[in-house]
Amino acid sequence: MESRVPLGSRISGQRLAVLLGEWRRRGSRQGAADLAAAVELQVLDGQLPIGTRLPAERELAQALAVSRTLIGAALDRLREDGLVASRRGAGSWIAGTGRRGHEPALPSGEGLLDLARAAPAALPGLMSAVDDARRELTEHITGNGYLTGGLPLLRERIAERYTARGLPTSPDQVVVTSGAYSAFVLCLRMLAGPGDRVLVEQPTYPNALDAIRAAHALPVPVALDPVRGWDLAGIEAALRQASPRFGYLVVDFQNPTGLRLDAAGRERLGGLLARSRTPVVVDESLVELDYQGDPVDGPPPLAAFAGELTLTVGSAAKSHWGGLRLGWIRASADLVDRLSSSRFAVDLGAPVFEQLVLASLLEPAGYEALARRREEIKGQRDALVGALKWYCPEWTFEVPSGGLSLWCRLPEPMSTRLAVSAANHGVQLAPASRFGVQGGLERWLRLPFGLPPDQLFEAVRRLSAAAASVRGLPAVNVPVT
Repeated sequence: MESRVPLGSRISGQRLAVLLGEWRRRGSRQGAADLAAAVELQVLDGQLPIGTRLPAERELAQALAVSRTLIGAALDRLREDGLVASRRGAGSWIAGTGRRGHEPALPSGEGLLDLARAAPAALPGLMSAVDDARRELTEHITGNGYLTGGLPLLRERIAERYTARGLPTSPDQVVVTSGAYSAFVLCLRMLAGPGDRVLVEQPTYPNALDAIRAAHALPVPVALDPVRGWDLAGIEAALRQASPRFGYLVVDFQNPTGLRLDAAGRERLGGLLARSRTPVVVDESLVELDYQGDPVDGPPPLAAFAGELTLTVGSAAKSHWGGLRLGWIRASADLVDRLSSSRFAVDLGAPVFEQLVLASLLEPAGYEALARRREEIKGQRDALVGALKWYCPEWTFEVPSGGLSLWCRLPEPMSTRLAVSAANHGVQLAPASRFGVQGGLERWLRLPFGLPPDQLFEAVRRLSAAAASVRGLPAVNVPVT
């Protein structure tokens, strides 16, 4: 079952019910307002694109087990806010993102705190790298600027990093892309087609799920325990029974759980993939954010065990800055040739200037700055942990050794309702249903720690009030210190 709805298509009542999740606040007598807010959340999150045709009132009432009167009242609210339009004989459809734009109404004088995106601000020293790139650019402007595989210097430095981490790599095994997502889409186009199965973790990165569905492939989930980690026996069974066309895995500070697979687990998992001849795309977007030390001292990349059918995706977005929009693929020379020949259907290469900036950042001095960045974000992680223990003591989580987020278990199934309520308190969240192949996961919530400590503390304070509202409990009145 798909999550994101194709543009201009009709969504069934049953499918919309799954997408909305646990939308109703406990004890709430404002069901229409709750339902309208839940629909708005999905519109603003991109899951219900403009033009999506909604189910008939009777069908939706049956799917949600509510009265048609409630459905009608919710649609009236959505029409009043400009999100939905209706015409007799044509039904109702998503018409816009509402009068409030992409941000909910906030208390006076307070800004929206974004806990939906797991991304930090730019790495200190970025502007120095920009100055270096400006000087280097003069050598390139006499050419046409199209570098299909990427800037040779950047490919060389990326290859050196893989080699240092225990995966010997040459520059011709690296393809530079316009971000990790673009890298994954390029791999997906090469490896799978409509109807093909793709092995994924459950939960997993939502944009990867969206890309798989957009290619009309079928994600096959294998449960990932938030404490014990990867079910390698389950993966082995899925490889044998489902025969997936390829796998998509995140074994370094997995998004959203923050888990990391140890060296012994990588060796076993790599062996399973190699013996079954199953290609695998390994997303290493977060590998450089290791708070126990330099990733060079950590476990080797999964590709060191999984063989020649492994494509490793990297990114500068989490470690350096999302605004660079640069990623890469490390693969065998044969797979790189195949990627290059099929790339023109996706893009014509990454921007030269941004590649020059990243090449400067990947000099030895740049890794010293990255070490300081790790210490900074580790402090933000600890600030979020402390704030949750202070304001939300019933929430439980494992403290990750790297990455950018906590995966929190909530005291009751309320992730979607909490995301709706939090927006009214000035905090933007991604409901956990976004991370599941079939939605659900209502007892969970991903909380990134990419913001400064004071903003994280304030965000959790607001979240505690939103959670109390959802659960029908009095807010915990804890002073800000």
